[in-house]
Amino acid sequence: MALKKIALDTNVAIEILNNNASTIQVLSEFDLIYLPVVVCGELLYGAKNSSRISYNLPRYEAFISDCEILNTVEPVAIEYSNVKKQLKENGSPIPENDIWIAAICIVYDIPLFTQDGHFEYISGLKRFS
Repeated sequence: MALKKIALDTNVAIEILNNNASTIQVLSEFDLIYLPVVVCGELLYGAKNSSRISYNLPRYEAFISDCEILNTVEPVAIEYSNVKKQLKENGSPIPENDIWIAAICIVYDIPLFTQDGHFEYISGLKRFS
């Protein structure tokens, strides 16, 4: 039996860190939780930029260490260029970091759990929302 895998977008990771019961319940259906490395950067920046750094940073670091990290590799860079070109041609720009997150999930073939609707503009990305 194949393990159920999911990658988290930053907004979903923050819901978990804020103990959102419905999001945590949904995640209980999955065997493996992944974080694209870009999401790790966004989380760490958010913690360091918060008014409660000493509270948030250790929690965010612990959360990140409990997840599997999806790193960028050359195929991700190639997919990034494909996705960015497709979005430009379709007139559907999205935030730069989200293009990287999508490219990572496409290359690793892991669905992305997100609350952001603009990911629907990316063909080939499996989404869970």
